[in-house]
Amino acid sequence: MELAYVLVTCAAVLANAGIAAADFARAPFVLANSREVGVPAAWLPPLALLKAAGAVGLLLGLLGLRPLGVAAGLGLVLFYIGALAVHVRARVLHNIAFPGLFLVLASGALTMAAIV
Repeated sequence: MELAYVLVTCAAVLANAGIAAADFARAPFVLANSREVGVPAAWLPPLALLKAAGAVGLLLGLLGLRPLGVAAGLGLVLFYIGALAVHVRARVLHNIAFPGLFLVLASGALTMAAIV
């Protein structure tokens, strides 16, 4: 069970750190997606900061600060539920799998942190 916790959490950390970096860099696919779902480009840095903070919190939880990992996992789960809602509201469903995948990773990390 501990190995599963480490693997799922590492995947969530890497995924969130990667997308946060893409947000900070204003990668073309990030700008196109945010424009398509109606998220202003000015919101990208704060949203990227939330993703990066979640990744750091998950990592710190993995390193022994378990309550922080649980809090970070919960924050990311809520963040990606919001992202899915924004996609549905904007009727942009062709790429909804991406926030869905991030939600699954965050949910897995949260669940494992809470039970291991």
